[in-house]
Amino acid sequence: MTASLAITPPDHPLVGRVTPPGSKSITNRALLLAALAKGTSRLTGALKSKDTKLMAAALRQMGVTVEEPDDTSFTVTSAGFLAAPAAPLLLGNAGTAVRFLTAAVALVDGMVVVDGDEAMRKRPIGPLVTALNSLGIKASAPTGCPPVMVEGRGHFGSGRVEIDGGLSSQYVSALLMAAPFGEGPIDVALTGQDLDARGYVDLTVAAMTAFGAQVTQLDHTTWRVEPTRYAATDFVIEPDASAATYLWAAEALTGGSIDIGVPMDAFTQPDARAAAFIRMFPNMPAVIDGSQMQDAVPTLAVLAAFNATPVRFVGIANLRVKETDRIRAIATELNRVRPGLASEEGDELLVRSDPALANPSRKARSRIETYEDHRIAMSFALAGLRMGGIVILDPDCVGKTYPGYWDALRSLGVAIT
Repeated sequence: MTASLAITPPDHPLVGRVTPPGSKSITNRALLLAALAKGTSRLTGALKSKDTKLMAAALRQMGVTVEEPDDTSFTVTSAGFLAAPAAPLLLGNAGTAVRFLTAAVALVDGMVVVDGDEAMRKRPIGPLVTALNSLGIKASAPTGCPPVMVEGRGHFGSGRVEIDGGLSSQYVSALLMAAPFGEGPIDVALTGQDLDARGYVDLTVAAMTAFGAQVTQLDHTTWRVEPTRYAATDFVIEPDASAATYLWAAEALTGGSIDIGVPMDAFTQPDARAAAFIRMFPNMPAVIDGSQMQDAVPTLAVLAAFNATPVRFVGIANLRVKETDRIRAIATELNRVRPGLASEEGDELLVRSDPALANPSRKARSRIETYEDHRIAMSFALAGLRMGGIVILDPDCVGKTYPGYWDALRSLGVAIT
């Protein structure tokens, strides 16, 4: 374990080529869909990180063969169903794995416990449990957070299920991915108009379709899923857009040119929307709506610290229920960089911006707490590209989604000790 890393601001623009890891969001969707498909599926371009390894381990517990022929591939062989595990599924703080498997284990014949670490046990899952109960699936989470107990019955019922997706689009995706195992068509409907990141539901539907599902969007808030089950397939996973935002921001902060192998406009993941705002730096707009690119907000907020004018982030209430309360964490750590630099205003974040911070000789002496949150660590490392004294505590937490992050910065000429 590395206690801390100190970043020395480079005296040159960052220039070079860095290949981001595969998308965590797509990798964990593809792993689950391959596990539910009869036959052998080959997933290439995949992310190998703590979160995806936890998902793969849970699938192995349920009788699925998951092989790893190289650093960016999984080969998944399944009988087309999940077997009851002998022990609880322990998924750390992997939100996608916990939410997706909470619905998927309803397809098991027997009782399954889905659990996580202490941080995961503070993240809400009540709306998904309520939705499962409405389908006749016995599920309970006494605290409203994991652990969740699900009594699987080998299928997913039929009819209509309503879900409040306001806290997390992952609830909606979880229901959609299990729905092809219905006894008849299943309509998945939002109870309100709000969905924290609709683009991630689009990713889910696209992946489901690739594995043979039939999904029809009946209206803005309702999807119909036919009882087709899944077919094994070979599936290519695109690079992670959230990871790409750090490299785009590093390029913008240093006036560099970093080739990540994929044009900004070629990504299908919602966080790629951040590219438009990064292009505007140092003249980012006064207000940025982060509702549809939530994992990119920490990147944009640190970039905003060096912007010419203040930036207010709105539509980000759900950042409070991520790996940590990211609104509070970002504000607290920006204020370590310079007192008064940021403030929480309700569920909004105001970054007051100070271009004078961009001074390598300035010694901030800021030891950045990362709250076991990979995105806090990676985004605040960007501040160290423009000012001295930035030290990242618990840097190993980046292993959740981007184990090679520090090596990527070093490859561009950043001195990290």
